[in-house]
Amino acid sequence: MVKEIERSGIPVVHICTVTPIALTVGANRIVPAIAIPHPLGDPALTHEEEKALRRRIVEKALKALQTEISEQTVFED
Repeated sequence: MVKEIERSGIPVVHICTVTPIALTVGANRIVPAIAIPHPLGDPALTHEEEKALRRRIVEKALKALQTEISEQTVFED
């Protein structure tokens, strides 16, 4: 589905916990998440720390959407 959306000209970011799978299925913009049971958070953190963590991931995904790419790209920290 991601490939079809991108073919129509809409960039897509795949936030995922297992980046090799995202690479295998052909996602172009990949942002690694935290862990399988908590992809966008960490219950061991305080409320403020978790909010900051989530914000960093979402901001990284937004930056990935704005980045021109020519091949599959994993947006690490």
